[in-house]
Amino acid sequence: MPLDTLCAEAKRIGLQGIDLLSEPEYEVPKRHGLVCTVANGPGPIPDGWNRPDLHDKLVAEGERLLPLVAQAGIGQMIVFSGNRRGMGDGEGIANCVAGLKRLLPAAERHGVTLVMEMLNSKVDHKDYHADRTAWAVEVAKGLGSGRFKLLYDIYHMQIMEGDVVRTIQTYAPFIAHYHTAGVPGRHELDEDQELYYPKIARAIAATGFTGFVAHEFIPRADGIATLAAAQRIFAG
Repeated sequence: MPLDTLCAEAKRIGLQGIDLLSEPEYEVPKRHGLVCTVANGPGPIPDGWNRPDLHDKLVAEGERLLPLVAQAGIGQMIVFSGNRRGMGDGEGIANCVAGLKRLLPAAERHGVTLVMEMLNSKVDHKDYHADRTAWAVEVAKGLGSGRFKLLYDIYHMQIMEGDVVRTIQTYAPFIAHYHTAGVPGRHELDEDQELYYPKIARAIAATGFTGFVAHEFIPRADGIATLAAAQRIFAG
């Protein structure tokens, strides 16, 4: 579906924004009264901030993107840990902190929050380093900046660790953005999957969260109808 059409349909069913857009797409949601909720950031998923040899390249691209993201009125930009490739957890955390500390001054200057997405390494992103909430929280603690937060993907973290509601309650101060999808299969938020999303939606609301929840599932039926159903769950 073309982005213009998706934005028009998203507006019609009551959504407020569109996730993960790149430079040429930044202005499209505005034409429909929507916002881009998170901009794409530097580097592909496997080649991220746990690799010191990539820091110069990632910082340069991040510093190029951040003023463009801010100028477009986008408040968040995604970043990735990268794959392990045999690297230990402590080393990966330290490397991410060292690299992201170099980009944070630009993020703070432009008022854009960097959000690191946690992904599962069992099914979809083999060897990805930020595959547990506690690991990513250690990166956030090491950076100690309000301009670095976590993107908690409910689908991915259900696969890796479960305990979704309690994890959200425990780590809410570190989380700036959420993604949804059904488990298993990454499909609709319906009764043909194991997560009870109404409870999860209430748990997120109870933390005082005021950011965005983005629906990232792969529909098996009418995509807009299933998106509208997901919207109703989180609209209360």
